[in-house]
Amino acid sequence: MKLHWKKSQLIWSYFFILPAFFFFIVFRLYPLLHVFVLSFQKWDIQGAKWIGFKNYEHLLNSQLFGMAFWHTLLYTVLVVSFWMASAFGIAFLLQSFHQKIKNLFRGLYYLPHVTGVVVLSLTWAWIYEPQIGLFNHVIKWAGGQPVMWLQDPNLALWSIILSSILVIPGSGVILYSAAFAALPTAFEEAAELDGANRWQKIFFVFLPLLKPTTLYLLVIYTIAGFQVFDRVYLMTGGGPVNATTTLMQLIYLTAFRDANYGLASAQSAILFFAVCSVTFLTFRLLRVDFTYQV
Repeated sequence: MKLHWKKSQLIWSYFFILPAFFFFIVFRLYPLLHVFVLSFQKWDIQGAKWIGFKNYEHLLNSQLFGMAFWHTLLYTVLVVSFWMASAFGIAFLLQSFHQKIKNLFRGLYYLPHVTGVVVLSLTWAWIYEPQIGLFNHVIKWAGGQPVMWLQDPNLALWSIILSSILVIPGSGVILYSAAFAALPTAFEEAAELDGANRWQKIFFVFLPLLKPTTLYLLVIYTIAGFQVFDRVYLMTGGGPVNATTTLMQLIYLTAFRDANYGLASAQSAILFFAVCSVTFLTFRLLRVDFTYQV
């Protein structure tokens, strides 16, 4: 009787997850597999033709693809590094405030996170505007010459990176603040008894104990960095002279402007494996082999 009840409960559990599993198969897994199949084909209005690895060979010899990959990698490394450092630093500084002050600053830092990327991108495009933009207005007031922030190929990508790192990652501040609050005080007290200063406590107590939070944030921020598109599309459109073209921008143009879905699928496959490789390395480097209890 007990065995029959457990079997019935198991069947019902599969029944309840079936709708979510169905949508995962139809809208996630199948499109992903179809992209890999399509990357070995040449697609045109007459249909698809199997061409093997020619799309990948074309990408390996493509200067534009190499440039887009480098832009994406540079953006991801710089922006994610700054986001991680700023989120940890702000959350650490907030620990010394009263709880009401903590809540106030958490809300203020999280506010840009709920603001649409479109709004933020258009705002930064106005800030960088050559004639009436805020930055050039300050430069003119100081007696300098206007700077072509988004029109100069040597400055455009750095301007986009700057617009990203100056937006405080509110989600990281919230998660690190919650992780700090959940840490047992015994570890910090033991470090203080051993004579550890603030920097020693950060590197040898807090950072090791916060590895799970760091791992999670690093993975989601890295994925977001590799998938940067809307900010570039709205601020520069990939220009000038492809100086800000990223992988997602190139995939979009290849698929929907050039209608070359086979080549775009190959680009997407490379982006997928790049993100998976970085994520795997992150898990290997930051894997947690300890637990603590409050």
